[in-house]
Amino acid sequence: MIELKEPDEIARMAVTGRFVGELLAELAGLTEVGVNLMDLEHHARGRIKERGAESSYWDYAPSFGNGPFHNVLCLSVNDAVLHGLPHSYRLRDGDLLSIDMAVAIDGWVADSAVSVIAGTPDPADLKLIEATEVALEAAIEAAQPGARMGDISAAIGGVAREYGYPVNLEFGGHGVGRTMHESPHVSNDGRAGRGIRLQPGLTVALEPWFCATTDKIKFDKDGWTIRSADGSRTAHSEHTVAITEKGPQVLTRRPGPEVGSR
Repeated sequence: MIELKEPDEIARMAVTGRFVGELLAELAGLTEVGVNLMDLEHHARGRIKERGAESSYWDYAPSFGNGPFHNVLCLSVNDAVLHGLPHSYRLRDGDLLSIDMAVAIDGWVADSAVSVIAGTPDPADLKLIEATEVALEAAIEAAQPGARMGDISAAIGGVAREYGYPVNLEFGGHGVGRTMHESPHVSNDGRAGRGIRLQPGLTVALEPWFCATTDKIKFDKDGWTIRSADGSRTAHSEHTVAITEKGPQVLTRRPGPEVGSR
């Protein structure tokens, strides 16, 4: 069932969204050569506790995955793109890191992700990250009241094709609100003018993610980390967006530049 939110409920989600955006910006700023992934994980745990928020990842146990997830971040490196399990790994020069997080404050969830590069960026990786961010902005622009869900999906898929990247349809965006994953599903490709009509009060996490040279994925033995099937680089961008009568409202904007490399 799709739950439409009242304006005051969207305002409460925006409080969570601001925190998520600020913390993702902090984590992106800490992404440097030599930093251990677990340092990022523990930094996030401390900030979440300090804010009185709750991680939506901790104890999450979907049909995929190997038991409850006992971390507050998904940290996916290079050919890993989704649900990367934090572990002891020091970032190397040129590593592409996708950071994904969802938290709740006073019962309202916001979900967002960013991809950044540690050290010296490869131009091909910068292009891949750019494609996900351009696709995300196109998806946000398409999220107008009265439009169709297929308009969002087609906007994402269209950008992928412009950049020359294939699109995987097994994982995509989703509704978000009281819980991290609500209806509806938001595919990263589709046909414009099709699907449910977008109504004010609908809140969704839009998350284009692309693999450089394949639309196939594989799971690590940890049961969580999803990688490109051919080992090619990957990137992931995500915002929580509310459909309002005046248009789309991005709840998880980060302070400062939306993308960058360190």
